[in-house]
This record gives sequence, structure tokens and C-alpha cells, in this order.
Amino acid sequence: MQRIVGKLLQVISESIIDVEEGEIALTISSSPLFGDVSFGVFPVVEKLGFNIQGSNETKSEARRRIKDKQAELAKEIAALIQPDETIFAVTATGPYVNFKVQPAVLIDMALAAINPQTWSAGSSRPVTMIEFLSPNTNKPLHLGHLRNMFLGDSVARILTATGDTVVKANLINDRGDHICKSMLAWQKWANGATPESTGTKGDHFVGEYYVKFSQMVDQDPTLEDQAHAMLQAWEAGDEKVLELWRTMNEWVMKGFDQTCVKLGVSFGRVYYESATYKFGRTIVEKGLADGIFQKEPDGAVIYQMPEAEFGLDPRGKPKRVTLLRADGTSLYITQDFGTAVMKVEEYALVRSIYVVGSEQEYHFKCLFHILRRLGYEWAEQCYHLSYGMVTLPDGKMKSREGRVVDADDLAEEMVELAKAAILKKHQELDADEVLRRARVIGLGALRFYLLFDTPTNTIAFDPTVSISFDGTTGPYCQYAVARARAILHKAAAEGKFPSHEQASLVFLEERALLHQVMRLTAVIQQSATELNPSVLAKHLFELAKAFSVFYNKVPVLAVAESAFAPTRLMLVDIAQKAITGGLSLLGIDTLNEM
Repeated sequence: MQRIVGKLLQVISESIIDVEEGEIALTISSSPLFGDVSFGVFPVVEKLGFNIQGSNETKSEARRRIKDKQAELAKEIAALIQPDETIFAVTATGPYVNFKVQPAVLIDMALAAINPQTWSAGSSRPVTMIEFLSPNTNKPLHLGHLRNMFLGDSVARILTATGDTVVKANLINDRGDHICKSMLAWQKWANGATPESTGTKGDHFVGEYYVKFSQMVDQDPTLEDQAHAMLQAWEAGDEKVLELWRTMNEWVMKGFDQTCVKLGVSFGRVYYESATYKFGRTIVEKGLADGIFQKEPDGAVIYQMPEAEFGLDPRGKPKRVTLLRADGTSLYITQDFGTAVMKVEEYALVRSIYVVGSEQEYHFKCLFHILRRLGYEWAEQCYHLSYGMVTLPDGKMKSREGRVVDADDLAEEMVELAKAAILKKHQELDADEVLRRARVIGLGALRFYLLFDTPTNTIAFDPTVSISFDGTTGPYCQYAVARARAILHKAAAEGKFPSHEQASLVFLEERALLHQVMRLTAVIQQSATELNPSVLAKHLFELAKAFSVFYNKVPVLAVAESAFAPTRLMLVDIAQKAITGGLSLLGIDTLNEM
């Protein structure tokens, strides 16, 4: 594109008015009917002063005059530019100068877009930490955790691709009343059972006792006080309580690790609330000594939120955040202080991103405000990446009641659905190959479905829809890659290979496919800027759809079209590399056959 920019700079500056390179912006044409790239003459018209409403004009008259001038100027510029080794043809449409690019140059532009080096423009930025998953050690991971996991993992991949140094962190919430509830229930009703003795995955085993507690507390409300007393004993260092806590946490963490390995997610740093809450308490105590926090008559430590920023509570009083309970025990926000400071001190972070559900937006607004109030300037670079819930037909999941879509069960269901789809087409495959393909397709479908929507949107999850090979799904994109690779494999067997040395583009569908590929770099960079993988997911679907149209319209290996085969094979190869590269940033693998 730089050659076209240079040509525009030359002809406009020599014949119309001096312009700078920054004033020339090219866009990929919306349709190959208009060319390949376009230049809107708006900045030139503005520089010439034609966009100023005259004193004797109405607004509608001025708009009409400006529109006419834009079209006139576009035609003038188009007439000044002659075809050359880069430009095949130049036309004007309204305010746009449209360039149809020579086939080999257009392919070079597409090749540049699939080169990972162009995604980051060679930049390397300081460390960004993305904290995600952050489960409680009293229950297994569920569907909501999967959205969190895939969102955090994909954002980390996209930011890494665009130049960030990224640390993926997991904060394990391994202390608190909720943890003690499962511990107390195990003490009362397990009769010494273990994951090994029952043949149960560790996180599922402990989760059963969390559910048991919620069932029994209705019959015996004192269980709540007993669980909190256990937390007090834990914070006081009661060795018997600590031993049970360590044992049950180990069961759960082993189960979490198994799930993460299965889903292809790993972390560079793991924090534990049990190791950070004391540091958070020292920060609270210092804030209290400095007069930033207040101690209530009952001993609780609170912070009063400024009315100008946070408003008043329903009673018309300033909102307050409790930082330490009256009995001295810590809360989530207490350890959040400690973890936030530890992160920055350990990694010299330039940015800290928290991937947490939208129901915690107020919590993080308070957290970041209080950190700034404590004098931590880096709190300005803390960001809550909020996401919506994943709903079921009967509403929001409630793990406390045991009504969840379990992450492990859902992953296996997706694999089973993929198996069924594979066996309909390939009964000849052995069981191991069916399973291998099913895992790639099933887990890819799950990831794509949960990443396709904008993070803030609520998702109604439907496994059957997500696994379809048609529609806006991961398997649709994976199938485009497999189909492309099959064409390339067949061509290689016939001694034909991709090349654009004598490139020739005959069909509009060829240029339309290349246009979608050329947008890839900008889409990846937009996804990084917005911390929004759905931008990339939606584009990959459009790219796969453009390939499908190309595949169905353009003969690639037909004997009568053999002169065009090298170029068309080049397009096939570019398309599959583009989709493969984009899917990898979503954490989705591809197959040679489906």
C-alpha cells in the first residue's frame, strides 16, 4: 500500500495542494467491484477549504456543494494516476479514488497480512498481567468459568501476538467462609471418604460437600456460625483446621489442573489468597494509621467512598466498603490489595487486567479507587475486563444449589457430539483417530461459541448449535481449513503447487477472499486494543465464508483452467493459513481432515 500512498502524495502535492503522508489513509474496498483499496478525498477537500459553509448557503446547499466537490476531486485525482507495475486500474466513485491492484501485488499484500510480524509491527511493550479463572477451592469449574478461562487465555494470546509481554496469572481463592463450609460438611458427613476411596475427581468430590452444606443449613442455621468459627480458627493458625484445609485444597487443585490441561490452558504465575491476605491486611492497617480508613465502634475497618464519584446508599448516606470484619477476619478486597501490590512489585507491570464477571464491576471500581487513594499511581493501569453470564434455559447458574453445567461434563459432551458427527461421515476411522478429531472439533466449538459474542453480552449456551458444521461456529471455520488443505494435498499429488509468479485473478470471488485476508492484521490489532476476541472470531467466520464462496465458484484444479491453478492454489494456501493463524489466537486447533 505504501507505493499507492506515495503515488497519491506525488500527484496531489504536484497538481492540487501539498499533503503529508499522515493525511493519506487507504482502506480495503467494501467490494471488489469498486477495486481493492480506496482513498477518501475528505482531508484534501478540508484542506482546500471547500467544506466550510458559505454565508449565503443553507446547510443542505453546503452539503450538496461539498459532496459535488468531493466527487469532482476524486475524478480529478483518478485521472492523474496511470496504471503501472502496482496499479492495474484507477476509478472514482463518489468521494473515493478506487485502486484495482495488480494480481501479484494484491497477493503480496495478503501474504503480509498473515505474517505474525505485521501483527505487532515489530513493537515490544512492557509486561501486562492477565488474571483470570480465579476459582474457589470448594467446587469444580463450571460453564461460567469456561467463558472466563477462554476469554483470558485468548486475550493473552492476542496481546502477545501484537507485542505485549504477557503473564497469565491465576488467583486461587482458597480461604474464607465458603471454603470452610465444604470443610465443615466433610467433617460432619464424609465418614473419612476421599476422592480415591470414592473414585471421584477431587474438585467434584469437595464440591459435593459444599452442596451438602447448603442443603443442611436450612435445617440447622447454626452451621453458618460453625463455618465462620472454623475460618477464625484457620486465621489463628489452628493446626488441625489447617491440616484439613491443606488436604481438601490439594484434592481440588489436582482436579483443576486436570481440567486446565484438557482444555489447553496454562498459567505463568499462580497466586493464593491464603498467601496474600496477610499482606493485604498490613496495607489496610497502614491506611488506618494514615487516616485513610476508619475503625468502627465494633472494630470493623471501613473506607467511606466519596459521594461525588460513588453517590449515596439507599439510606441517603455515603457508601462504605468493609476492609476487615469486626472479628478481624479478612474479606476478598483485603487480599485483593495484597495481590495487586505483589503483582506490580514482582513484575514491574505496565498494565494489570482482571477477567471477572460483570457482577463484580462495583467491587473493582472500589478496589481501583482505594488503591489510587493509598498512593499507588499504577492503579490507573488496572482494568476490569468484565463479561456477562452464561445462561441456561432455567436461568443463571447457582453452584450453591448444585445446579451447574459442570466444565468437565460439558467438555466431554462436546467431544461426544463431535464423535457422532464424525462417525456419520467416517465409519472407517479407528477409535483413537475419531477421539483425536473429536477433541479438536468439540473443544474448538466450545471455545468459539463462548468467544464469539462481545464479552459484556449474556450468552445462552446451546451445545448442539455450537457443534454444527454450518453457521457461525468453530467447526465451520475448522472445516474451511480442512477443505483448503485437502485441495493443496490433492494438488501436490498431481505435481501442482501454489505460486503467484504469473498471477492472474479472473473472478471477483478471488479478490473478495484476498480482501478478507488483508483485513486480518487490523482485526487482530483491534481485538487487542479492545480486549475483545469476538472481533477476531467474527472476522474469521467471514473469512471462512469468503473461502466457501470462492471454493464453490472458482475452479482450482480443473484441467481447462490449469493455467490459473498456481495462483488459485496460492489463494487456497493463504486462506487456510489466515484462518489457522486467527483460530490459534482464540486457542483453537485445526485438522487436515474432518
